[in-house]
Amino acid sequence: MGRFAGKVAIITGASRGIGLAAAQRIVDEGGKVVITGRNPEPLEQAVADLGGAGTAIGVAGKAHDAEHRDAVVQRTLDEFGRIDVLVNNTGTNPVFDAIVNLEPAAMAKIFEINVIAAASWVSAVHRAWMAEHGGSVVNVASLAGQHPSPGIGIYGASKAALINLTEQLAYELAPVGIRVNAVAPAVVKTKFAEALFEDEESTAKSYPLGRLGVPEDIAAAIAYLASDEASWVTGQTHTLDGGRTLSAGVE
Repeated sequence: MGRFAGKVAIITGASRGIGLAAAQRIVDEGGKVVITGRNPEPLEQAVADLGGAGTAIGVAGKAHDAEHRDAVVQRTLDEFGRIDVLVNNTGTNPVFDAIVNLEPAAMAKIFEINVIAAASWVSAVHRAWMAEHGGSVVNVASLAGQHPSPGIGIYGASKAALINLTEQLAYELAPVGIRVNAVAPAVVKTKFAEALFEDEESTAKSYPLGRLGVPEDIAAAIAYLASDEASWVTGQTHTLDGGRTLSAGVE
């Protein structure tokens, strides 16, 4: 019996990386998961790796598509009968440039997926289950949302908005027993972040702990915040950075 025995989680963007690691952690601790991703093939493989039918379900689609969200929520209730946890992990960062060089459409797309979609997922699970039964939401933000991040400034701005959204939702939803928290990782070794650690050895030197993060590091924090062990924690953002921010101002 683990922390998630008898519980069900929806995790967006979970065919690989942090999302898949979080799903694996919840399954390992007795829970069931419904995971999403854009492409059916890697999603099917992820479901198989998580234990397949009876333990994990995959629903392919775009996180910012309303019909996809509704389908995921309904499928979760049909198959597992409850929604205890939502992990908003889907994110995008299709550009690397100074903010003044970006097209408005690109900036709007980043905010649509990283912020508006996250809020919409919370609304969906709130209506379908959590408003009556309570639950836990964990948003995957970023260290880029807490400090200037040259080259990924709009991504950082969207994650700063997600951190504030976490606080706003936590305040609004606390009366019905819904906790909302976030994690803010620094560079984690995932395909999504490959461009940020082309020279891993050099990048890792800027981290006091001497290494970059791995998905399991973030999954452990997500699992804690999603579990009843964090029953008195809401509106918080847990920074996971290997000590990176300790170096600010240090020669």
